Amino acid sequence: MKGTSLRFYVHENRKHHHKLAYEWLLEEAKKIGIQGGSVFKAIASFGRHGVLHEDHFFELAGDLPVEVVFFVSDDEAERLMALIRAEKLSLFHVRTPAEYGVTGGE
Repeated sequence: MKGTSLRFYVHENRKHHHKLAYEWLLEEAKKIGIQGGSVFKAIASFGRHGVLHEDHFFELAGDLPVEVVFFVSDDEAERLMALIRAEKLSLFHVRTPAEYGVTGGE
């Protein structure tokens, strides 16, 4: 199938409506019919402010980014993006064309 790879990057401790933002994204995606999504934690990163964050510093616990990934139809991607815009949630995202599917058996 052809569709969209939709990726969001957010600090693991960031909240939206009193929930972790990545949990909120997964829950809302499920509510609008998206079949799956995953969250991956970084071990090191830097962003637009140039601050280096690394996993081995105790004082940075919860300050590393997580990547929330969805492989969806173009219509599902647009519905999720519209929901995020309606919530006025500012998230860095990457949206790229993707081909996806399941290999093997039925």
